[in-house]
Amino acid sequence: MATDHNELTSPNGDVKRLLTFRKAQVIYDLTFHFAHTFLSKGDRTVDQMIQAARSGKQNIAEGNSAGVTSMETAIKLTNVAKASFLELLLDYEDFLRVRNFRKWEMDSREVEFLRRKSIDRSVPDQWFVDLAKKRPAETVANIAIVFLHQEDYLLQAQLNALENKFLAQGGFKEQMFAARLQARGK
Repeated sequence: MATDHNELTSPNGDVKRLLTFRKAQVIYDLTFHFAHTFLSKGDRTVDQMIQAARSGKQNIAEGNSAGVTSMETAIKLTNVAKASFLELLLDYEDFLRVRNFRKWEMDSREVEFLRRKSIDRSVPDQWFVDLAKKRPAETVANIAIVFLHQEDYLLQAQLNALENKFLAQGGFKEQMFAARLQARGK
C-alpha cells in the first residue's frame, strides 16, 4: 500500500489528516459499536477493547504533537499505539476463535473487497462503520481485524519514517545546538 510520506508523519500538521489517525478513528468507532452491541454488559472485555482502541488513537495524536520537539517521544508513543492495536487484534481473534466463527483469510474475497474500498479515496471513513452496523458480530470482528492489520502496517511505516527522520536530522536538542552554533558563527 503506497502512501504519501506526509500522510504518515506530519508534526505541526492536522493529526486528523494522518492516514494512521483516520484508520485509528475507524477502528475506535468499529470497536465501540462492536463492544456495546455484541458483548455482554459487565464483561470486562468491553472496557478493555474500547480502551485499547482509544489508546491507539490517542497515542497517534500525542506522538504526532510530541514530534515537534521530541522525536524520541514521537517514536515511543507511536509504538505504544502499535502495541495497543495488537492487544485489540488479539481480542477480536479470541472472540472469533472461542465462538468457532470464521476468521477471514488474508486472500479472501471479503478482505480483498475491504482493501480496495479502504484505498479508494472517494469512500468516506464513516462508510465502514455504517457497513458494520448492518452486519453480524462475526463480520464486524473480521472488518476490524482487516483494519487492524492495515493499521499495523501503516504504523510500522510511520515508525520507519520517524527513525529515518531522526537519523537524518537528529533530535531537537541537536538541532537547537546546531542552530545556536550557526547563530554564533554569524
